[in-house]
Amino acid sequence: MWSVLWTAVRSKAPYVTFPVAFVVGLVGHQLERLLRGDPPPAAEEKSISEQREERKLEEIAGKDLTKVVSLKDKLEFAPRAVLNRNRPEKS
Repeated sequence: MWSVLWTAVRSKAPYVTFPVAFVVGLVGHQLERLLRGDPPPAAEEKSISEQREERKLEEIAGKDLTKVVSLKDKLEFAPRAVLNRNRPEKS
C-alpha cells in the first residue's frame, strides 16, 4: 500500500508540493505578522530628483546671479593643444 502511495506522490510531486508550500508559507507569514504586529507606515520620502532640486536651490540662494563668467574667460581654461591646433597664429 505504501509503495502505491509513494509512487503516486512521486509522479504528481509538482502538483502536491506547491499547495503544501503555499499553505506553509501562508501560516508562517500570518504567525510572523501576529508576533511582530503590523509594520508602521513608511515615512514619505522625497525622490532623488526632488532632493537634488532642493539642494541646487539652496546653493543658488546665497549667490549673486548677476555676476557670471564671460565665455571668453571660460575659453582660457580649455587645453591649448585642442583649441589652437588649427590656429598657428595664436600659438
